[in-house]
Amino acid sequence: MKLVVVSAGLSVPSSTRLLADRLAAAVGRHTPVDVQVVEVRELAVEIAHAFTNGFPGKALAAAQDAVTTADGLVVVTPVFSASYSGLFKSFFDLLDKEALAGTPVLIAATGGTARHSLVLDHALRPLFSYLKAVVAPTGVYAASEDWGAEGLDDRVERAAAELSALMAGATAARPAKPATADAFEVVPFAERLAALAPTAPPRTREDARTQG
Repeated sequence: MKLVVVSAGLSVPSSTRLLADRLAAAVGRHTPVDVQVVEVRELAVEIAHAFTNGFPGKALAAAQDAVTTADGLVVVTPVFSASYSGLFKSFFDLLDKEALAGTPVLIAATGGTARHSLVLDHALRPLFSYLKAVVAPTGVYAASEDWGAEGLDDRVERAAAELSALMAGATAARPAKPATADAFEVVPFAERLAALAPTAPPRTREDARTQG
């Protein structure tokens, strides 16, 4: 399964990316996944251009395709003014409102103080509910004092287990893909033409007498 991690950290290194990597690794311990990371910071210029000209650049389009075709998402944002960052929100604003319908999502955030932990339920969860994603029950918030302290690893593991279960359920419920061109029978043109030709009506005794 394909797990895409969206990290909106602004610095290098970043605690937001560190939390994102921990969550991705934890998901991988529960189910086999191919992980792809989208660093929103690297897309900032293309995001701005997409808002002004209506067209995503090559890197942004590739990131959008990765997110919309993922079996599951881990999304992590730093907290600014008690909410997600503007860059994080802008990235998801550019997606079609139906693009994440049914996609399992694990929400997470980082901040300087535990007082901002409500960002998970007051900002992130409503955003992805609006996008019709399936949000894992446990969100993960990491304040500065949480790194190396008890409790963070437990939340990471619990959230990862929930996302893994949602991904497995969504994959099992996904409808089968329509048959490709290779699955159709190839009929030679001569046979198709013969099939279209009108069929002569059966000869009657009267027809035979007339021709005789």
